Amino acid sequence: MYEKTRSFLICVVLGCAACTATPPSDSPPSYAPVAELAKPLPQIIEDLQSGATTSVELVTLYLDRIERLDRSGPQLRSMISINPNALDEARKRDAQRQSSAGGLGPLHGVPIVLKDNIESRDPMPTTAGALALADNLTERDAPLVAGLRDAGAIVLGKANLSQWANFRSDFSISGWSALGGQVRNPHMLDRSPCGSSSGSAAAVAASLAAAGIGTETNGSIICPANVNGLVGFKPTVGIVSQQFIIPISASQDTAGPLTKSVEGAALLMNAMHTGPQPTDYVAALDADALQGRRVGVLRFAQGENPDVMRLFDAALEDLKRAGATLIDIDEHDGADGEFWDASFKVLLYEFKQGLNDYLTNSPAPIEVRSLEALIEFNDKHADQELSLFGQDILDKAQESGPLSDESYRLAVQKIQRVTRQEGIDALLRKHNVDVLVSPSGPIASRIDPINGDVWPSWAGAGSMAAIAGYPHASVPMGQVHGVPLGLSFIGARDTDPMMLSFAYAYEQLTQHRQDPQFKRSAEDREEISNALRSTQERSPLRASEPEG
Repeated sequence: MYEKTRSFLICVVLGCAACTATPPSDSPPSYAPVAELAKPLPQIIEDLQSGATTSVELVTLYLDRIERLDRSGPQLRSMISINPNALDEARKRDAQRQSSAGGLGPLHGVPIVLKDNIESRDPMPTTAGALALADNLTERDAPLVAGLRDAGAIVLGKANLSQWANFRSDFSISGWSALGGQVRNPHMLDRSPCGSSSGSAAAVAASLAAAGIGTETNGSIICPANVNGLVGFKPTVGIVSQQFIIPISASQDTAGPLTKSVEGAALLMNAMHTGPQPTDYVAALDADALQGRRVGVLRFAQGENPDVMRLFDAALEDLKRAGATLIDIDEHDGADGEFWDASFKVLLYEFKQGLNDYLTNSPAPIEVRSLEALIEFNDKHADQELSLFGQDILDKAQESGPLSDESYRLAVQKIQRVTRQEGIDALLRKHNVDVLVSPSGPIASRIDPINGDVWPSWAGAGSMAAIAGYPHASVPMGQVHGVPLGLSFIGARDTDPMMLSFAYAYEQLTQHRQDPQFKRSAEDREEISNALRSTQERSPLRASEPEG
């Protein structure tokens, strides 16, 4: 049954001819988004409100572009499934706009994509990219999806992801799933799209939807935003409900937006926020938010790559231009080997408990109802599931005990103390700063299906924010040979509107986001291809004249 569903998801919806398409020999300029598709979310909303475009027009344009770029052309493979009701929903939204004198939601008629571990009531399964869940058609909205729908958004489809949110093997490949294949980075197709929210990020960067929703346990929103040239926001854990989202960690998981602009992320947060206090993230945005603020510069997290440090230094100068006072933080005694062992233990324990609960309670007619059954399913279908890497993390999780174990409780206490009281809270207090900044990550490495993810030395402090459960925003700060990099804003618990406002002030001053160029590799860039050729090729030496 899962094979039949897979065929529906990929071939019927997107077209069988597209499945056999080959990459182009060039990167034609026609891949660049035009008209409405080139605009960020707030401008798309304005055009819908003014009548410059309609929801039907938008959905049609996005569906055409998905067919042309996702399975054909660059073959981004950012989408797993398309909502067959999307056009009907768009017609309803347009009719409501015509007949209504007001009272429409702020996202009325906007097509968005959901990472395929987030449930929606639309006729699409929620799979986590796994064959075992190809029939997981639950017909229910996660609360965040209900919030987006109440605001008027249209679910265009489900985005590909790192299978099981990249919690299956230590040797995994970011952006690969058995159902969806390998997501490609639209800026440079052989570069990693990073993180498990890779499909959501690639789709938004390539203008296949107006906005996307990802999830993060440790870097899976921030890293895709970093390498795909987007705004990504990981909220404080708990202010966006995780109900009906396939889990990894109850203490770290959160959903968050991936958009072309900070205001777009704020608009989505307004709809997704399910915390105890209503918050207007858009109203909190202030282009002068950095004026007079003290900014902690995490020099110890800037990495060693000179290009990353060069862009980071330029970003710091921009923060000073915005009125901020910079405070260098050169060192921080935090994570050690014991800490990382404890952090992994917490994820193993919480994944087993959370996944068993999710699989047991899914209303869909799925074959697997436990982590143990999932491991057996993957072994049975190893030719499809385990052909590139194994399931060693699933095996380790299965060996873990219940959440009542003392060793688990002590591990949670340790990692939260190190990242909260002794981490972000201590850094903010000791240096009397309002926010911490660093690069959002390293330059994207190449996709390597043989070795798995092979990253350069890391940059950024995203793990500290993720494990603490504190807010973290990433905004584009430039590119290195066409590969994007982001600037991170990290703050204390429940300072989410402030972090987005700081990110907005930086974004408004710099405007570094660029549309992707769909290069096949770095060698497609003239400065690199010239450098890689020999001197003789570039300027052939003339043969010397014979003497006498």
